[in-house]
Amino acid sequence: MARNFRRHRSAHPIADLNVTNLIDLGFILLVIFMIATPLIQHEQTVPVNLPTVSKGPPSKADPNEKFVTVGVDAKGFYVDNKIPLTLAEVRTRLRALAAQPRQPVVRIRGDAKVPYERVAELINEVQNSGLSRTNFDLQTER
Repeated sequence: MARNFRRHRSAHPIADLNVTNLIDLGFILLVIFMIATPLIQHEQTVPVNLPTVSKGPPSKADPNEKFVTVGVDAKGFYVDNKIPLTLAEVRTRLRALAAQPRQPVVRIRGDAKVPYERVAELINEVQNSGLSRTNFDLQTER
């Protein structure tokens, strides 16, 4: 009987994976992120003189509460019924709302053409009156 000492080669896939290129790519990405992160975190500011308002503690609003609209338009300040009022009249109405046993949630609205300082005065009056639950109304794009 003749013996064959040759090994039979079978066609099997190579199970080794060369990860050297992947490690190089990972290090390159790490260097790029290390360089780019400080540039992203650099804050770009616009020099603006912001009005100051008193700071009040934030609180959570109950969705079942009554809402009262307070705002500023081109004619002046208003509360709920859109009748133009002076700042002193708004102050007295806000204090009357704050004296109620269950305070309403105040919706603050500001016209886009009104200077920001007028809106800040209104926010300051709402906070000084003791009304702590506020909501800002904004117009969304369609």
